[in-house]
Amino acid sequence: MEFRPCIDIHNGAVKQIVGSTLNDESGSATENYVSDRGGAYYGRLYRDLNLPGGHVIILNGRDSEYYEASKQQAVDALEAFPEGLMIGGGISDSNAAEFIDAGASHVIVTSFVFAGGRINMDNLKRLCGAVGAGRVVLDMSCRYIDGRYRVVTDRWQKISDEEADAELFDRLSGYCDEFLVHAVDSEGLAKGIDDRLVHILAQVSKPCCYAGGISSISDIIKLRDIGNNRVNFTVGSTLDIFGGSLGIEEIIECTR
Repeated sequence: MEFRPCIDIHNGAVKQIVGSTLNDESGSATENYVSDRGGAYYGRLYRDLNLPGGHVIILNGRDSEYYEASKQQAVDALEAFPEGLMIGGGISDSNAAEFIDAGASHVIVTSFVFAGGRINMDNLKRLCGAVGAGRVVLDMSCRYIDGRYRVVTDRWQKISDEEADAELFDRLSGYCDEFLVHAVDSEGLAKGIDDRLVHILAQVSKPCCYAGGISSISDIIKLRDIGNNRVNFTVGSTLDIFGGSLGIEEIIECTR
């Protein structure tokens, strides 16, 4: 089990938000924390703490007036920690190589692959052709709806027809290096982990990273136990570096 840090960028600033409140039309979101430091600061911090594998997420769509400002913050972070960070947000086969060239170790993709509510295998194969499957992380973030987990896309605003179950993970495992899974209903709320979802991730053959609801060391220990010490994790709003009470050094000590 590894700790993967994060850098979420919205409207040109590093933030922590409640994921389910993001609205593309208004450019708004409920904010837990807005940093006065840029992406480069956090990239250097994670580099100095020797925390590779972190996620830089651009939370503005490519048609947003804020996209270019958010993209620049993301690139600044990548350049501060070359090959140490992954990047997601508006990634497709047409721009994936650009971010790899900017220093990303992997690209994180959801909407391009789950276009129109279903898996688009042609898009996925084109993406793998552009950067190689070993550079791809599939974001299978999901919501629990009518007794099953449904993959959500477009910055968690659209519910796809695909169920995030063991069969889907197995089907896609040959087209990526790992999976990133946000429990969207728990994201940004610091109310504990989604046990049912972690149980599913513990059975996946590829590495998985869980996000959503972690607020304490006891949550991390619980995740370790339910996930059979196989599920990596990320923590956002409750971290001390984002205004929370959970120390990043505490997490490093817990996992190492």
